[in-house]
Amino acid sequence: MASNTPFTLKWGIMATGWIAETFTQDLLTNPATTRDVHDVRHEVVAAASSSSKQRAEEFLVKVKAPSSAKAYGSYHELVADPEIDIIYVATPHSHHFQNAMLALEAGKNVLCEKALTVTASQARKLVDMAKKKKVFFMEAVWTRYQPISIKVRELIQSGVIGPVYRVVADLSFGNDQPDGTVSFADTHRMVNPDLAGGALLDLGIYSLTWVFQTMYHLQKEKEKPKVVAAVQKYHTGADEATSIIVQWPQHKSQGIALTSLRLATGVDKENTGGPGIRIQGSGGEIHVTGPAFRPLQYKVIRGDAGGKIETVDFSIPKDPERDWGHGMFWEADECARCIRDGKKESESLPWEESLVMMEVMEEALKQGGVTYPDLITTDVFDAQSPLNTGKR
Repeated sequence: MASNTPFTLKWGIMATGWIAETFTQDLLTNPATTRDVHDVRHEVVAAASSSSKQRAEEFLVKVKAPSSAKAYGSYHELVADPEIDIIYVATPHSHHFQNAMLALEAGKNVLCEKALTVTASQARKLVDMAKKKKVFFMEAVWTRYQPISIKVRELIQSGVIGPVYRVVADLSFGNDQPDGTVSFADTHRMVNPDLAGGALLDLGIYSLTWVFQTMYHLQKEKEKPKVVAAVQKYHTGADEATSIIVQWPQHKSQGIALTSLRLATGVDKENTGGPGIRIQGSGGEIHVTGPAFRPLQYKVIRGDAGGKIETVDFSIPKDPERDWGHGMFWEADECARCIRDGKKESESLPWEESLVMMEVMEEALKQGGVTYPDLITTDVFDAQSPLNTGKR
């Protein structure tokens, strides 16, 4: 007989930046009153900064974590805490390989922010370690677990628009400046090669996510795509605009993933210019309104509907007690259910699919001549790497 007590997943938060703050606030919302989830819940056990314990303490206060949550001044202390079930790696993606490997080596389950790594080789080594340690490991592509994504995948599988042969997806920000630069300092993570900066790994991965979750993910027999890319490099050496065409010849389908730092997907921020994602089948289309990372509306246009359009809206629920809700809690719920049920990977984003997406992005950057420093591209784990210790 099933228990009425929700399964509690105990989290350790690695890093204290904006994304860590956003995710942790979502963890602390009440699953039952926020999103009608009663089978799992979350507890924040600890947070760590690689620079100082004080910074971790300030972070816990800022997110209104429970007083029992511990603050650590090193990642090594965090992964050694026996009370923690899972580590959320919220560092820049330049650091993901070393940070996630530190946690996996310690035998911890891991949810690692996207992009999973800088290279496909790094991603494969993380998967291999997860297998070796027999722990749960997942890339934190939160869009996959939002109800709108789940519904769109279900619609495609139901055949309402026929076989999908083309998907065009864009996520771009309008940061163009009159002097020819973009509105990020050269040291900012968005354009800094030392932090694996660039449009693709930060924004374009969402465009690619829509291409993959609506085509590759739904293929009964998986086919690795052919890749053609065009890359515009910024003066720092990072990519400021990348366009990728992925082709699946056996499935007669192709996807186009677009991203840029110079022009926005929705120029007026009202999506007047059209959908950010266009999913085209032989019998109709699904238009998903941007932004690609957290869309809130889709439209179904059937070829036989006589011009009628079905519009479906979504919302991000808020916790009435905290007045907070960003939409990251659904991926946390997925982690909890997988760990509760003894699963090591999520069916919605299996390891193999994360690896193929990393291969596509790596190939695109290679074709564009984008390179990153050895410190962040090496696939040799070093527990004492400055990426783990914060030392320089």
